[in-house]
Amino acid sequence: MRLFCLLQLVCLAGCSTSTSRDWAHHGAPMFADLTVREMKAVRAYLHGIQELELTDARSKTLMKNSILLIELHVPRKHEALRALDRGQAKPPRQARVILQFGNQTNPNITEYIVSPLPTPKTHEVKTFKGDRLVRFESRPISAVEYDHIDDLLEKIAIKAHKLLFETTGGFSYTNCSDRCLTFTDIAPRGLDSGERRSWIMLQKFVEGYFIHPVGFEVLINHQDLDPEKWTVEKVWYNSMYFDSVEELIEKYESGGVEKIKLPDHDDKDLFSTFIPRGHSNTHTNVHGPKLVEPQGHRYEVDRNFVEYAGWSFAYRVRSSAGLQVFDLRFNGERIAYEISLQEAIAFYSGDTPAAMQTKFIDSGWAMGSSSYELAPGIDCPEIATFVDLYHYYDTDKPVRYINALCIFEMTTAVPLRRHFDSEFNIYGGLDNTVLVLRTTSTVDNYDYIWDFLFYQNGVMEVKVSATGYIHATFFTPNGLHYGTKVYNYVLGNLHTHLIHYKVDLDIAGRENSFETMELKYVNFTNPWSPNHFIVQSKLHRTEHKTEQSAAFRFGTKFPRYMNFYNANEKNKWGHQKGYRIQFNSHADSVLPRGWREENGISWSRYPLAVTRHKDSEATSSSIYTQCDPWEPVVSFEDYIRNNEDIVNQDLVAWVTVGFLHVPHSEDIPNTATPGNAVGFFLRPFNFFDEDPSVSSRSTIIVRPGQDGKPKIQRWTPEVVGHCVTDKPFFYNGTYAGV
Repeated sequence: MRLFCLLQLVCLAGCSTSTSRDWAHHGAPMFADLTVREMKAVRAYLHGIQELELTDARSKTLMKNSILLIELHVPRKHEALRALDRGQAKPPRQARVILQFGNQTNPNITEYIVSPLPTPKTHEVKTFKGDRLVRFESRPISAVEYDHIDDLLEKIAIKAHKLLFETTGGFSYTNCSDRCLTFTDIAPRGLDSGERRSWIMLQKFVEGYFIHPVGFEVLINHQDLDPEKWTVEKVWYNSMYFDSVEELIEKYESGGVEKIKLPDHDDKDLFSTFIPRGHSNTHTNVHGPKLVEPQGHRYEVDRNFVEYAGWSFAYRVRSSAGLQVFDLRFNGERIAYEISLQEAIAFYSGDTPAAMQTKFIDSGWAMGSSSYELAPGIDCPEIATFVDLYHYYDTDKPVRYINALCIFEMTTAVPLRRHFDSEFNIYGGLDNTVLVLRTTSTVDNYDYIWDFLFYQNGVMEVKVSATGYIHATFFTPNGLHYGTKVYNYVLGNLHTHLIHYKVDLDIAGRENSFETMELKYVNFTNPWSPNHFIVQSKLHRTEHKTEQSAAFRFGTKFPRYMNFYNANEKNKWGHQKGYRIQFNSHADSVLPRGWREENGISWSRYPLAVTRHKDSEATSSSIYTQCDPWEPVVSFEDYIRNNEDIVNQDLVAWVTVGFLHVPHSEDIPNTATPGNAVGFFLRPFNFFDEDPSVSSRSTIIVRPGQDGKPKIQRWTPEVVGHCVTDKPFFYNGTYAGV
């Protein structure tokens, strides 16, 4: 009878796991990015509504009504959970659409939710918390607006042709063949809400033009929707400011300004190129190590649903902000409902006006849609599964980004666990293989590599690696206070990168609490030697009961252990099931609290903040913050201000990681990834009864046999194939003097 009951329990557990998997698979399409068919259907539906008076986004005029963005609108959490936890019908798919109404007396930005897909029939206005309105000036800059900026720069460059030609040694903005000038525009666009004024700096249009400034910067006012009314407000040349191009030219010709003469340009000796130079000590005729899968993938991908070593999740790449995973489960238990990239910023310092003004807020450049093709063998292993992405941003039809996301399993070349027992000559070890979900964002000069890594022991890692070109401005002696001279007339400007993530944890259910743990010294009489004292560390736990208590500011002491737990669920040993967040970051604040642009990035005040989940608090930033950080549409501080109770609630952790980058000569030509990667880990903390990786059959144990020879225990076959090794596994485990 007892055996029968035990078998019943085993069957029930197996059936429950199977059901959980089926429901996760069933619900994953709710989070899949819009298909090409859906994007086209949304566009056709909205263009068919006559009162909207929509025209093509790429039509030349700015005085038009057009679509800026079409992307998935994620369902409300409680609606999604009905499908994920009960297998019920999925809610209808919806699209979030940003419309730019420029062809009216009071231009505005309006967002709509269009549904149901793939055959839309309705649309309703999407509002922001507090019913904040979106200023038209806060819209991201479009390709058409860039065309008009280019036209204005041509007019400016014609006036300043002689100055630019002499300064650069033969480069010009127009009629230039292979010696052309280009530009980089700076944001935010102005000094106050409602402005649209951009500093533009000219550069040589060569490979790696980001680090080829020529010392000419101009401030243009492009707020008016008629480009013929745009004006030049300031010009900067050789550390001097001028009120117009004409004033600069007059003083240049009369000797009122010191002329700049850049070194002669040599295309064969271009310091910004990737072409190898110098002596190499690596054999160039021999390939380096490569990842192999001797017997194929050990993970499965079904559209946006991924399974690996007990893990399962759905993913998407949001056009506005980037990579997200939903319904993250391990062995069928949900760990997190959502883990998603929210924002990336790089705030700079410098001596030129462009450098002073540079405060890049990358969702304002739709960094999710900047996910370009990944190179096999460099960006991802050749064995990876490559996935195309589709975005509808500032376009009139969906754009396909080939091989823009990859999924692969890799070995870390460090054991997950190992031990050698020298008393019994016993060795045990487990290789550390992880699944990696990767995409990139190339936002102008910088490249961000976004990784989600899934380990066999229930640990997840979130990581970003920064590379690409530094943001450089023209060198001035005073510039050395704000960066490093990296080449003739080139200053690499100091800056801080901050990345913000949303981590919606559901630990053994939605009712979670949050605690921090620190150590405190205790001093007591030694019980086995009363004449002495013991000083040691004692665990000190703090339960955080409100949102403001759980909002940790930069500049204050930061706890070392941050644990999210379910007070109602315990493991075998009586501990509350939990997961903790462990930081790998060197972040700090970028501006004083409340200082102008800082209002738009109020999330950057906190390495960690914990709030109650609300569907109305879905994101910490917005696509509009870059052009209007002064009066942001989304203000993260509002999420904390009401100071709600966070005990036994559905909690969201908002995580900020980052690092300071003081450029140096080794950043030429490119910033390298080692030392420029930050992130955090989600680590089980008494969630399991033991390390779940004990189920892995990749373990190897070596014991002395009865004959004295090593006896190898393994649960997987020997690796076969010359591409790994021709030699069988061998481990002796003996040691002796020589």
